[in-house]
Amino acid sequence: MELFTVDDLPLIKEGDNIAAMICERTQLESHDVVVIASTIVAKSEAATVLKGAIIPSERAVAMAKKCGTDPALVQVVLDNSVEQIVEFPVLLVENLNGHVSINAGIDDSNVEDEYFLEMPHDPDGSAKAIGMHVADLCGKDVSVIITDTNGRSFKIGQTGVAVGVYGVHPIKNWRGEKDLFGKVLEITEEAVADEVASAANLLMGEAAGGTPVVIVRGLDLYSSDDVSVKEMYRREGEDIIRKGLKCLRHS
Repeated sequence: MELFTVDDLPLIKEGDNIAAMICERTQLESHDVVVIASTIVAKSEAATVLKGAIIPSERAVAMAKKCGTDPALVQVVLDNSVEQIVEFPVLLVENLNGHVSINAGIDDSNVEDEYFLEMPHDPDGSAKAIGMHVADLCGKDVSVIITDTNGRSFKIGQTGVAVGVYGVHPIKNWRGEKDLFGKVLEITEEAVADEVASAANLLMGEAAGGTPVVIVRGLDLYSSDDVSVKEMYRREGEDIIRKGLKCLRHS
């Protein structure tokens, strides 16, 4: 397996054609995995909110005071979430696409000072559009994974995770296969898209020196099936951590 960055990308702005920029800067091969930071996808799609235009609700003001954060940010998070799982000391929510993260992945980094940057509004759709455009431009069928960095339960530190996919099954189901001792595996499901996202994040980096696109070659994960990152999200009734947090919140 080989991983390399797509270098010399400009600062992305609204309307930029990410697929074309990638094809112009690297020689893609069939079944490459194109891993793209969600920040540049969001910026190209104008998923931004002008801070000065936000009018925080009473609820947002109260929540912000409790957490010691910006009421305008809290309002944008509420607007982009379907459930607030934890409201103190951080705001942990399920966003409109089912992804659970702090502040719905919204902040004001990697964007002009007067804006908040949201997550892509339809990350699976964004991944599909980029993948199909790459096929049109380069004649290559590629997988696309859109990533963000997330914290983890029970561990310090953040890792790259998939928030949108195209051309790759995000989960590999090993159930029915046999282990080294001939025992049949019953519950093993491998989060392939997250593993690729995390590996790519090592090259992407953070802060000002980051490179937002990484090509992963040699895995051959490509699939023409309809796929969605939502295949990775636990059903609410099966998520014991969410159940515990809800019990704590309402106790």
